[in-house]
Amino acid sequence: MNRRIFTSAFVFATSAVLITMLTGCATLQVKLGMRVDLAKLPITAMAATLPQDPGIAPGEKNPVLLTFTEANGKVLKTSGIGKGKVMWRQITVTPSVVTVNKKGVLHLAADPRVSDGKTGHVDITVPTHPDLHASLDLPLHYDDAFRAAYSGASGTAGTDGQDGSDGSSGSDGSTDPDNPSAGGNGGDGGNGTDGTNGSDGDNGPAVQVLAALHPGAKLLVEFAVTVAGKTKFFLVDPNGGTLAVSSDGGSGGSGGHGGRGGSGGSGGSGIPSGMNGNSGLDGHDGSSGSDGNGGPISVTYDASVKPYIGILRLSSPSGPRPTETQGTVAPLW
Repeated sequence: MNRRIFTSAFVFATSAVLITMLTGCATLQVKLGMRVDLAKLPITAMAATLPQDPGIAPGEKNPVLLTFTEANGKVLKTSGIGKGKVMWRQITVTPSVVTVNKKGVLHLAADPRVSDGKTGHVDITVPTHPDLHASLDLPLHYDDAFRAAYSGASGTAGTDGQDGSDGSSGSDGSTDPDNPSAGGNGGDGGNGTDGTNGSDGDNGPAVQVLAALHPGAKLLVEFAVTVAGKTKFFLVDPNGGTLAVSSDGGSGGSGGHGGRGGSGGSGGSGIPSGMNGNSGLDGHDGSSGSDGNGGPISVTYDASVKPYIGILRLSSPSGPRPTETQGTVAPLW
């Protein structure tokens, strides 16, 4: 192996191992100053904030930032959105309505029925500092851009053609000036076979949408979006919120690559030398399949929703035009 290549590979492998050690070993990270151990620090105060959004919407994630103050006034922040040195593994977060992962990121279930009428809440403590406590209320909001996206199955890719066989070398003749003989011609390479065509993508699925006004003092619109017997629910604030519903056709499968033509065999040595064989022809690439068309989308909305039906954005590329019908639709949950 080339020495330069070996050295580069060794350095890369060593760096990869070192990075793995640094990111996976908390003790080593503390020793190197990349992280801090709260148990060994005189922390006097802790504060919790949500720098990205004071509330949370269904299906949304929202990271928590914790700020710690030491006795000397030095301020420390948590890793993650705070880009600080305090490890979340040293902190206990007890959530209500929402969930939290190991990096302090909160998540609210996408189904609004889970959280309807509730308020998210988290309590935060530090086991090594029992006197520290912080809490956050997360009001739920529904003025986001929600999406219900569906598509048909993609087409399958075509198979690649086979490479042609290489031609055989010509037999050697004689290069003796007193007794010359011609070298044999090399054999022609075989042609590559064609790749097969990709199959067409499926059309988008049929989508049914129901819309009703949500009971309660706050103006909200309920939606139920059903495809193949499975329903997703949405709750949207018409003052800023939207729901995009799409049924796209599946993408066509890519065509297979044509096989490579075989190389012609070399002519044999002699006087004169044999001629090299001709290379075989490359096979043709297969054609990609056509994309499917969008699927039908039908909407039935209650009369009370009519002033707000514009928050519903429908898309069915190359498919039938979506239909909207006013009817009687009771609250959906």
